[in-house]
Amino acid sequence: MSNPSLANTLNHQVRLASRPVGLPTDANWQLTQETLAPPGPGGVLVKTLALSLDPAMRGWMNEGKSYIPPVGIGEVMRAGGVGVVVASDSPAFEIGSHVAGGLGVQAYCHIPAEQLRKSGLSRIDLRLGTLTQWLNVLGMPGMTAYFGLLQVGHPQPGQTVVVSGAAGAVGQTVGQLARIKGCRVVGIAGGQAKCDWVVKELGFDACIDYKAGQVKEGLRELCPKGVDVYFDNVGGDILDTVLTRITRGARIVICGAISQYNATSAVQGPKNYLSLLVNRARMEGMVVFDYADRYPQAIAELAGYLKDGRMISREDVVAGGVQAFPATLLKLFSGENFGKLVLKVADE
Repeated sequence: MSNPSLANTLNHQVRLASRPVGLPTDANWQLTQETLAPPGPGGVLVKTLALSLDPAMRGWMNEGKSYIPPVGIGEVMRAGGVGVVVASDSPAFEIGSHVAGGLGVQAYCHIPAEQLRKSGLSRIDLRLGTLTQWLNVLGMPGMTAYFGLLQVGHPQPGQTVVVSGAAGAVGQTVGQLARIKGCRVVGIAGGQAKCDWVVKELGFDACIDYKAGQVKEGLRELCPKGVDVYFDNVGGDILDTVLTRITRGARIVICGAISQYNATSAVQGPKNYLSLLVNRARMEGMVVFDYADRYPQAIAELAGYLKDGRMISREDVVAGGVQAFPATLLKLFSGENFGKLVLKVADE
């Protein structure tokens, strides 16, 4: 190993032991450890510093056809993360460089040469943003917001954009970006504190507290001319309600449906979909990986907004290492997290 200090170091990992029914439980996970192997010819060894915890993880645990193969039973749980290269036989990644990519829920990620491209490992520049911002606005959530809003939602200045999960990882960037592009922005979030934050700190024009049960009334009051773009992160009843308020030619971006991810019965689709017909509107799904070759473009623009203060990036960082992953993941589904949920794995 090119870093002798790592000899006999144990790698702690979280593996998928069984497929969850409903919310994941401790029984669905197996905590394992193994001795680190050297990177091998052309390979890289990364020390994980922080992991991104995302609602999409729940879908990756399910068997069945999707936009990405499910995590296999016994495999290290899939996760995006940031880390530092601690051993390398690759000219592209010198020891000490900071990187982001598919590191998995483990203390160290061993990436052989043939898997480097598939892992999406890339250098990150901490002059553009902090480590946790590289998991938020400059990471997968930010890329999702950027391409989902601009390439699928096509917002125009003066139009009304509504985003659910407004205080979450994707929602916070969607709303701020829509505001920067000259739109009127209405968020939907859970709890008064989150609603106050997206209005006072992020600059949304308004925010509806869905926990107060006033979504229908709030949309009628706050979107009197209707909804031109709806960025959906939750699905379910909220999607159905927004469908009753869309304008002619409206665009609905289907990014996620966190309200349905732990359903033990059939997923509930939109009951009011005929509104798409009446309003000549469209509903389109988006998966961020489709835009991977354009990430540098989005990162450059969003980093500029962070630097000039037009955009902020809030992360909810939980310490505890990889063993804290099973409990921390559940915060996503209870709405406990405030901002992008990040698991701190280690110090540099």
